[in-house]
Amino acid sequence: MKLYECVPNFSEGRDKAIIDAIVQAAASVRNVTVLDNESNSDHNRSVLTLLGEGEPLKEAAFRATKKAIELIDLTKQKGEHPRMGAMDVIPFVPLGEATMEDASALAYSLGERIFKELQVPVYFYGKAAKIAERADLAVVRKGEFEGLREAVQKDPSRRPDVGENKLHPTAGAIAVGSRPILIAYNIYLSTPEVNIAKKVAKAIRGRDGGLAEVKALGFDIKERNRAQVSMNMTDYRRTPLHRAYEMVKSEASRYGVGIEESEVVGLATEDALLDAAEHYLQLNSFDRKNLLERKLNVGSDPKLFREKSAMSYLDALAARKPTPGGGSASALVGAMGVALGEMVLRYSAPVDKLSAEVTTTIDALSKARNLLAVNIDMDVAAYDEVVSTKKALKLAPQDEAAKKTYHKALEHAAAVPLAIAESAKYAKGVIEKSRSVVKPVMISDYTAAIAFLEAALKGALANVEINIVSLKEEGISTAKLEEALVRLRTVP
Repeated sequence: MKLYECVPNFSEGRDKAIIDAIVQAAASVRNVTVLDNESNSDHNRSVLTLLGEGEPLKEAAFRATKKAIELIDLTKQKGEHPRMGAMDVIPFVPLGEATMEDASALAYSLGERIFKELQVPVYFYGKAAKIAERADLAVVRKGEFEGLREAVQKDPSRRPDVGENKLHPTAGAIAVGSRPILIAYNIYLSTPEVNIAKKVAKAIRGRDGGLAEVKALGFDIKERNRAQVSMNMTDYRRTPLHRAYEMVKSEASRYGVGIEESEVVGLATEDALLDAAEHYLQLNSFDRKNLLERKLNVGSDPKLFREKSAMSYLDALAARKPTPGGGSASALVGAMGVALGEMVLRYSAPVDKLSAEVTTTIDALSKARNLLAVNIDMDVAAYDEVVSTKKALKLAPQDEAAKKTYHKALEHAAAVPLAIAESAKYAKGVIEKSRSVVKPVMISDYTAAIAFLEAALKGALANVEINIVSLKEEGISTAKLEEALVRLRTVP
């Protein structure tokens, strides 16, 4: 299985209806998980994080792009963050066995489709750049929508990789590419003076002689009355977060300014945060294998379940603690049911002579099994996120940002078991359609596979239901979730 992260950035951070419509367009694709969605009203920008295999992930990115083009008009949109497109940037990040070449191939295919079907020109950037200088997104986006709109008609060097020498009238252009894991890291200074933030950003960014693999800009965050140094850490191994923090602190002190707070936007790797912890605590001989969570093999990394023994997972499931729970167990049972179905089909076909139809069926089941396996730990992570954000809200019940974060966690906690249910029902249907080729000696295994998938479907839907209750208590619309429940309970 080749998994990827895809992180579409679109130019809307204020209108919740538009943001939700774009997120839902991406979430409508089977076997794609919405890991995170962050919006900032001052930047007027949202960052969506998706996880899945190549083809469904590419489809999700396309649907989100299509919806963004329908709903966002750059002739009217303004914000602190630079942008050249309604859907501004779409990077693919290879995970696990996937390679950067694989991710670049997805970028090229998506870029071609975007122009062909949506008539929006595309630039390839990052590791997918076909022109060397376009590896740097800032070079591609120079002048933003307004400047690029003029430059693309006059300067041959600004011509898109895919498309004509003109931008879409309201949606601009899109940068599509591939890159390693990136951490978006912001630091708020103890001043509203944006000029200071801009001077600090210039001092630390790599292209101006600062820190390697660091891109930085200074912004005026009116909502907080603070200046912000906003960074993209394109390789946290070369420049760790704590080094960027210390350099910002040092440069800001020149102007009599300190650091008020920092934040990670979207997702960050565990190791990047542990690097900072080891630095400040001077844990010079610390072995990360000695972390309690790693010893217990309990966490949110989708690979963790694959490193556990069956007994350790069952011990964790039996323990008096909320995770892993019913959603995670439903994903496990569903994955077992799919695996049994694959085995039944392999034994029912002639040895070393699988027909094209059976091979296609087994491939489809294999993908469903892998996505269910990913969700074994994803469900744990989603619940843990609800708990932590709820605690934060209790400490600051009037904090709108804390409430928004908690609401997003509730929505994600419902989306994960819904994805489990979708995969379980899909796999059950695929296996049932193959009933006619099952050998009599394999009927018991076939029956067990169907029973496991029915249990997974029922258990996952029960988890969706309980999350709907929490969402309703917060006044969040659950209409689409309830429609999904009806559809998934419909036979077949």
